[in-house]
Amino acid sequence: MRPPTSSLRFRPVSIPLSGSLCSFTSCLNHHYSRRHRYASWNSAVEIRAYHNQTPVHDPLKILYLGRDEFSCLVLEELHKAQDVWQELVVVTTPDAKVGRRGSKLTVCDALKTLGQHLSLPVHFVPPGKGKDVLKTWQLPPPFPEPGSAPPLSHIIITASFGRILPNSVLNLFLPNRRLNVHPSLLPAYRGAAPIQHVLLDEQKETGVCVIEMMERVKGIDAGAIWGQERVAIPEGADYADLRDVSAQTGGKLLVSVLRDMLSGRATSQPQAENPAAPRAPLITTADAVIDFETMTAEQITRRSRAFSHQVSQTPRNSLKSERTLQLHSPTVHVDSTDVLAQLPAPGTAVYDRTVNSLLVRCASDTVLSVPQVKQQDRTLLKAKDWWNGVRPELRLTGGDEGPVQFLRPALTEP
Repeated sequence: MRPPTSSLRFRPVSIPLSGSLCSFTSCLNHHYSRRHRYASWNSAVEIRAYHNQTPVHDPLKILYLGRDEFSCLVLEELHKAQDVWQELVVVTTPDAKVGRRGSKLTVCDALKTLGQHLSLPVHFVPPGKGKDVLKTWQLPPPFPEPGSAPPLSHIIITASFGRILPNSVLNLFLPNRRLNVHPSLLPAYRGAAPIQHVLLDEQKETGVCVIEMMERVKGIDAGAIWGQERVAIPEGADYADLRDVSAQTGGKLLVSVLRDMLSGRATSQPQAENPAAPRAPLITTADAVIDFETMTAEQITRRSRAFSHQVSQTPRNSLKSERTLQLHSPTVHVDSTDVLAQLPAPGTAVYDRTVNSLLVRCASDTVLSVPQVKQQDRTLLKAKDWWNGVRPELRLTGGDEGPVQFLRPALTEP
């Protein structure tokens, strides 16, 4: 029998490392290949299921909102816990037109694909991203229309949904039936990109909270905490590593909180207010700009692990070219003594055949190794192929092997 939850749970969870990133918009086959890859983590993130609790409420009718692989992994845990729900309705963002003048329709929405695979009803919010888009949104059945009294069995849950719900939606649910799964130890890293900023700040520990959603004027990610789990971050973890284990942990934690609610044992605690707590604003193109004069190779590599799935890091590719160059999969080059002799200043680079990478001098006499690059309006290339295509006049010295100079681009926000 589970002891009464008079206080929140704080249990450390460790993360194994992986070697590759996974796109937010992965299709179902790729999503399941990653799921099996992380199957060995289950013992590390297992949160006990207390099926022997006696429910005092009927199973819930859940409106679940999300859009990406974080929300997919949370949904998988929720779907397996069929003792906590009688209806589970998925809501995600609509298919979007991409390509030149919207010539193509992308349908590879991770949550949509998973919901259909699980035979769950899948609905879409209205198209558009304005703050008023959701104000007139009619929730799918069985959820009530405006003016109806919120039933105790109805609950709305968001996980990486990417949009702030207006009062017109929140008010259709009781205050303790509005939950969000947030991947940080709140109040630290409130905002849209907690996983990225935790990695950028070299934190050794993070976590997941199940919190109550409040009206926007009362604060973003500032609601009462219904449950919390800690997650240890090993050196070298990237965004995909931390996203997946946080989502699995968050899904199990969510199920535990819902079981507590059904048994009448759930309790919440208000968040402590800490003005000094770090924030987690959206990652922008400005965050991806590399300045080799002020950033070390380790700092650039850490930024790549944190948000290269979102925006690729970009210097300008030479003194005489205006095209930008994205750096893919950078690492720190350890044996840098001989290389530094070839590179007169931060931002200069040569190709090294022994490691099949561009080597770039960075701040504090560190060297960055870059195996792949993507020049503006071109396809992704191996560093060797790009290097062989650099014209002699774009090099600092003549010939086909002279170094090039990277500059900091003057990028503006879209």
